Amino acid sequence: MTKKSYQAPATVKVYHGYGHQDNLIVYGHVLAGKPPRVSTSNGVLSNINHLIKVFSVKPIAGVRVRLRWENQSFYSTTAKDGFFKFEWKSTQKITAGWHDVSVDLVNPENKILTTGEGKIFIPEATQYGFISDIDDTVLVSHSASTGKKLRVMFTKNPLSRKTFADVVKFYKLLSLAHTEPSLLNPFFYVSSSEWNLYDDLNVFFKHNQLPKGVFLLNEIKRWYQLLKTGKTKHQGKLIRVVRIFEAFPKQRFVLLGDNSQKDPTIYAAIANKYPDRVMAIYIRNVSPKKVEITSSLMNTIKNKAIHTCQFEHTDQAISHAKSIGLIVDSFYKN
Repeated sequence: MTKKSYQAPATVKVYHGYGHQDNLIVYGHVLAGKPPRVSTSNGVLSNINHLIKVFSVKPIAGVRVRLRWENQSFYSTTAKDGFFKFEWKSTQKITAGWHDVSVDLVNPENKILTTGEGKIFIPEATQYGFISDIDDTVLVSHSASTGKKLRVMFTKNPLSRKTFADVVKFYKLLSLAHTEPSLLNPFFYVSSSEWNLYDDLNVFFKHNQLPKGVFLLNEIKRWYQLLKTGKTKHQGKLIRVVRIFEAFPKQRFVLLGDNSQKDPTIYAAIANKYPDRVMAIYIRNVSPKKVEITSSLMNTIKNKAIHTCQFEHTDQAISHAKSIGLIVDSFYKN
């Protein structure tokens, strides 16, 4: 399937991007046909059918895409998994906040075949940035147990999946940390979950009123890899976190994760690589047998001014954030 011969219906998926005037980044995929609608059924068969459809997407390789931003246009070609990335510098001054961006699928004569719409977030340089894992940090997923994880995936939809108690409250408080309600702090959700689940995650986050943010997920998987969803080498996640730090060299960050997989290892490495740019690390204890090794990893952080908190219940993290001045009394509301 080449860019010269492809004429069938396609979808341009544009994911939330991020950056500042001199370094803007947007990701996306070009997929054959139309993406499946997000399932809102609690039936097991309906959810299984939805997951099969989500993991049966057909990426389109080698097609030409064009990003339109203000008065600028940029071209790229999709990779073998249909993935594209645009990174550019804006000629116009950009205000902080969310901005619209469009990506066209075009033929060799630059005729538009279809268009995808997305948004890009520009944070204030003085704000905190929050980098959070999703599974077992925000979303109850049972990542450490394949059986429990698959049972939840197959029996629950994005509207019935559960957050941990008080995590919505915690994240709302963090979004307001030392800023104004009109310009909330940026959130980056870095997960081992695949891009296949992007729409489901958006619905879940919106339904639970979690802070709007940028998702940085793992490469698309096919239907025969469904049972391996969420399983990837931690090096890829580490690279995605590093990219955020490199994109915002003046930003200080708070890292949030859990101890079911590799978050403590990744975050300790990040803290030692950027010792003056990490304010705090929060690790949810979902695997009691890993409490000691998590504590040991946090002790390897060389800059002892970086606050660390391993917690079982979210209210413990809220109390800690309040004690270090990250959350102040004026923000402390239900």
